[in-house]
Amino acid sequence: MATCKNVQNIGAIDCIGRGFESCISTTYDHSLNDVNCTFCGQCIESCPTGALHEKENINDVWAKLKDPDTFVVAQTAPSIRVALGEEFGMEIGTNVTGKMVSALKALGFDKVFDTNTGADFTIMEEATEFVKRFKGNDNLPMTTSCCPGWVRFAEMEYPENLPHLSSCKSPHQMFGAVIKSYYAEKNNIDPSKIYVVSVMPCIAKKYESQREEMQVDGIRDVDSVITTRELARMIKQANIEFDKLEDEVFDNPMGEASGAGAIFGVTGGVMEAALRTAYELMTGEELQKLEFEDVRGAKGIKKATIQIGDKEVKVAVAHGLGNARKIMEEIKNGTADYSFVEIMACPGGCIMGGGQPIKNAKTRMTVDVRAKRAASMYSIDERSTIRKSHENPILKKIYKDYIGKPGEHRAHELLHTYYTPMKEYRI
Repeated sequence: MATCKNVQNIGAIDCIGRGFESCISTTYDHSLNDVNCTFCGQCIESCPTGALHEKENINDVWAKLKDPDTFVVAQTAPSIRVALGEEFGMEIGTNVTGKMVSALKALGFDKVFDTNTGADFTIMEEATEFVKRFKGNDNLPMTTSCCPGWVRFAEMEYPENLPHLSSCKSPHQMFGAVIKSYYAEKNNIDPSKIYVVSVMPCIAKKYESQREEMQVDGIRDVDSVITTRELARMIKQANIEFDKLEDEVFDNPMGEASGAGAIFGVTGGVMEAALRTAYELMTGEELQKLEFEDVRGAKGIKKATIQIGDKEVKVAVAHGLGNARKIMEEIKNGTADYSFVEIMACPGGCIMGGGQPIKNAKTRMTVDVRAKRAASMYSIDERSTIRKSHENPILKKIYKDYIGKPGEHRAHELLHTYYTPMKEYRI
């Protein structure tokens, strides 16, 4: 309750009723769908009694895994690999990519792909969109759109600011669309027989995948979303000894990703990844220093001025919806002087999402969980052979053979979306 009201600045849940009839619920005891909840899941992470939990999709996934007529694909978000091990007693922030892939294959998934590749698609589209908007001074600042909790917040609280949002789908939705179009065609698989399961650190991704617009030609981009915790439960249900698994690698060609895609899970990571590509799109020159230190760190709102050729680009990064509200008020009032904004609903970004392993109060007080997970994410980037999204060879091939140029007609059909004002939910 306190997290929702004081940190996220939403107040979707509170104490209602009086005396013996008082309880914790939503406004007028309505469904969460009918109040201003953003589905960020931070209430689950901080609930002192453990009474709150996500709506499970495990049984749906098990049913599809057992169906011989369904081609079941798993895709895993960047943040999963630095948190999943914690559910099996491993040190906070341990990178368990290889064991995670091995476990998913042991569960019976036909293919295991890396959502980091989807993040690379997002950067190709988002950076292209930003450069076009920046040059035309069109609806600036442009804000990122890969966080569904933040998108729902904007639709409910600041509908007048929706033109500022990038039209890009989030990475897992983009990737689902590519899997059910390009990959299906190249492998002669009926798209209607493909069942895409996204493993996410986020509760809001469940809501996002069900949005009406998240489909192409009547086929949904993503069929089911499970959290890090749900995947851990599935592994335990299958009696898999996670810590004893041999490392395996993602299936190709959809498992090849850049370091830029990996840092999507950290606050400031989307901005940093986008700047790496936007710089080279705007200047035609190779970016020498890939780290943008000014957009990193735990500060709630980070602002920086980036020199791109002869242009100064002012950017801002906010995490946590309380901080997002401050940025949106600046945009609404016309006082925002930056051109590009990254916003994540969860404090710390996706690595601290509402679907991640829950830490008890003692751990939260003695260990900086965010910092440990973030360090692991940045380590993945630093060790990557490819660290810019636009240099990912599989993306180059897919754009050349199937999509065409970023931002053009086919890209918009597959990889872009639209937003719907929800004025009735405004506080």
